[in-house]
Amino acid sequence: MSGSKQKKPTPVQQQYQKFADDREPKRPILANCIRAFIGGGVICTIGQGIQFFFITNFNFDEKSAGDPTVAILILLSVILTTLGVYDKIAQWAGAGSAVPVTGFANTIASAALDHKSEGFVLGVGGNMFKIAGPVIVFGVFSAFIVAIIKILIESLGGM
Repeated sequence: MSGSKQKKPTPVQQQYQKFADDREPKRPILANCIRAFIGGGVICTIGQGIQFFFITNFNFDEKSAGDPTVAILILLSVILTTLGVYDKIAQWAGAGSAVPVTGFANTIASAALDHKSEGFVLGVGGNMFKIAGPVIVFGVFSAFIVAIIKILIESLGGM
């Protein structure tokens, strides 16, 4: 029915929509943006501190310290999700907690916890990959497209 025209709302529907719009709470957009900036910034600052720890104490270089740093951030996120703390952080920080890798780990861990009563394979595994699958597919596809563009740019630049 996507080709059909949308019906014009009746006067009663228009009146109800105005009634609902008047009573909908206004969102504090600026405050939400500031909290997201602070929340995401704190998460990234913690990540930078972990990376600096690996560089100074284990003689990693900046590039090789990235992998264990991400692993620690994911582990911390899963632990905080399991304890119910990450949800409180996410409620305050909003999108700031969803953007770093910790937000993705929280999403996967939450799905696993919500469906553990259905069993490990169909409950935990199945529902974790319902969420992770599209993200992984999009990531692989995006990497493929970026690699093709890079190859094309390099081959045209070499002529």
